[in-house]
Amino acid sequence: MKPAWDSLAEKYASSDKVIVADVDCTAAGEPLCSRFNVEGFPTIKYFNPPDEEGEDYEGGRDADALTEFAATLGPGCSLTQKENCNEEQLKELDTVMEMSEEARAAELTELTTSLKEMEKTHDALLESLQAQYQKSSDALAAAKKEAAPRIKLLKMTGAKAAADDKDEV
Repeated sequence: MKPAWDSLAEKYASSDKVIVADVDCTAAGEPLCSRFNVEGFPTIKYFNPPDEEGEDYEGGRDADALTEFAATLGPGCSLTQKENCNEEQLKELDTVMEMSEEARAAELTELTTSLKEMEKTHDALLESLQAQYQKSSDALAAAKKEAAPRIKLLKMTGAKAAADDKDEV
């Protein structure tokens, strides 16, 4: 994918509308990657103004697909760019604008708080599963270590396992 990405960056190097960049999330770029929830690599994010959060790109990773997608980028639907909105987006925008500022702030707080709680629950589940996995893995390793001498002895005497597995201890 790196050659395709570099080709895209070269193609848009002089563009004042599209910036193609890469960030090393294992080095100085780690805080930026953390801010935008980049967890797997390579991750492609795109930002269409006024979007400041970014969205995950899920399309093809070859040069043609990346170039085709980049050509669609530009300012998105917003209060100041209504000409970029479709009919459905305009209705949603009008509905939200009809809400009081307090109601919009309350809904935003409710949604972000809910997502943070879900993320905490998810992280706790992951930690629990990792602990269970580690406990099981340790128990398996201990059992294999304990059984190894006996298995060796049994095999030396010509015993054959009932299940003809290829797994060796």
